[in-house]
Amino acid sequence: MITRNHNPYLLYLVTDDQQSLSRLEHVVREAVAGGVTMVQIREKHGDVRAFIQRAQTIKAILQQAYTATGRHIPLIINDRVDVALAVDADGVHLGQTDMPVALARQLLGKDKLLGLSIETEQQLIDCASLPIDYIGLSAIFATATKTNLITHWGLEGLQRAAAICPFPIVAIGGINHTNLTEVMTAGADGIAIVSAISHADNPCQATVEILAAISANKQHQNK
Repeated sequence: MITRNHNPYLLYLVTDDQQSLSRLEHVVREAVAGGVTMVQIREKHGDVRAFIQRAQTIKAILQQAYTATGRHIPLIINDRVDVALAVDADGVHLGQTDMPVALARQLLGKDKLLGLSIETEQQLIDCASLPIDYIGLSAIFATATKTNLITHWGLEGLQRAAAICPFPIVAIGGINHTNLTEVMTAGADGIAIVSAISHADNPCQATVEILAAISANKQHQNK
């Protein structure tokens, strides 16, 4: 069961499926040490066995962190409900062309996290009636990791989404140290990061710096 007395979406690491398993392990261990709050495993190559291996490897790292610190970091599987069930992950993140949300919820049960990527205004409106836990608003800014996007929301689009969306919003796409304060101020509940952590020379330090910027922004807003 996932503890919900904190914000698990605050700093949401999405892994780079181009990285080797050994590099992936290194990045996740470092990000966990730096304080990342959620990890999504992404695998776009269609190799289910490789996906399961990567997910099991990362789950073991997150379990070790829980044993050592008592801090539960949810493991989310991108797209594949079957992989999530196979490794008993904490949840699934679906795109608009993946398994229908209602069917995914039926298979996963009520206690797993279920996220949905939102790329258009109509999808944003329609998601209000779906059995999901959060949305991934994609993409806030242009990014090299996602090239097939319908739109870029920008800060104004994020503000509009925050005003009407009944679920927590994880902002994704082109977010880094230079703009994350603006993104959080615009209404995001958390930020999803790929390159700024996965491609950093020191993923732990990158994670620490991002969290520090988020914390400073929250303190400023609370004044």
